[in-house]
Amino acid sequence: MPHITVAMFPGRDAAAKTNLALAVRETVSKELGIGPEYVSVSVEDIEPERWEEAMRRIPAGTVFVEPGAPKNADGAKGGKQV
Repeated sequence: MPHITVAMFPGRDAAAKTNLALAVRETVSKELGIGPEYVSVSVEDIEPERWEEAMRRIPAGTVFVEPGAPKNADGAKGGKQV
């Protein structure tokens, strides 16, 4: 039963967070081949001045996509850093 945590700067309302969580749940469900009922998603607002501290709490080796990283395994870039 995977749990995904999204950490981001504050400023989005509950509806935006819910929509994001539902989209993440759907993607995780499809990628792992499991039902969406087995996936949970939380959203954590982190103030900009606490961002670096919060990122240090993430265990080394567990971040698989960094901002600005290639979108695909072939190295194609995608998205934009926010």
